[in-house]
Amino acid sequence: MSSSNYLELPDLDKQFPFRCFNDYGEGLVYPHWHKEIEFIYVIKGSIKIGVNDELLTLNEGQILFFESGATHYFLASPESERLVYQFDLSLFNEELGLKKGQESLQTIFNSRENVSVNWQKATEIMMSNYLQKIYQASETQKPGFDFVIQQHLLGILVLLMREVPEKSDNQKKALRDDSMKNKETLERMDKIFAYIESNYNQGITLEAVAKDIGFSPHYFTRFFKTNTGTTFVGFLTDYRINMAKSILGTEELPMIEVAERAGFNSVKTFHHVFKENVGISPLKYQKSIFGN
Repeated sequence: MSSSNYLELPDLDKQFPFRCFNDYGEGLVYPHWHKEIEFIYVIKGSIKIGVNDELLTLNEGQILFFESGATHYFLASPESERLVYQFDLSLFNEELGLKKGQESLQTIFNSRENVSVNWQKATEIMMSNYLQKIYQASETQKPGFDFVIQQHLLGILVLLMREVPEKSDNQKKALRDDSMKNKETLERMDKIFAYIESNYNQGITLEAVAKDIGFSPHYFTRFFKTNTGTTFVGFLTDYRINMAKSILGTEELPMIEVAERAGFNSVKTFHHVFKENVGISPLKYQKSIFGN
């Protein structure tokens, strides 16, 4: 998405406000929010997602959903694959006449634990089955596919009501107090991410970024940690490692060039940081892909 779009408007059919698609995690997705519900289902590798003030890691087979209005962003996650589902709650208007006293749809999504690691394993499996069937129906688009999708979305709704645990009171309060919905905060986070994306292969310092945003280093440190759940140095290192993985996975280059293009000031530092975070050396990682 464009870095200027804080409110995202998914391109959904007004008659059937639903879409799903594959995302291979190659790029950074800037902070944004939308009124539609969004489900993320990781089908390969692992991904890092910022949601409100937390930075989460989702592994293969795990699921996350965003309620309406939740600010979120994605770090670049090479060698990953996720299925993304977006739909408007108006999809249920005709099919679901909620009786007085029952939970509203919005309340159901807002009040439930939105990360499958906090669910029973059986619930996660049932949810993944629904999501797989929905994706298959959307891809094949056989006659009546929209009814099939609605059927499985209703199944997801029932699963949320019956099996997915509710958030704690503290989590609900934090959601209400979410500062990331503030436009000024979104603009600043967007500017920070754009700066990193443009300068990660240079000698970025915390002081330089803070100055560019108009913050003191101390305030910037606190602001960044509050709104991403991680430190600036940790975020930058993670971003550079992902860029290095992307380069190693697509081009056979000398390690000195990979280190330089990914923003590391020496091959020795690059080797140490990469191995510490990935578990193998950059050269072994490259060989595992090209097989030589």
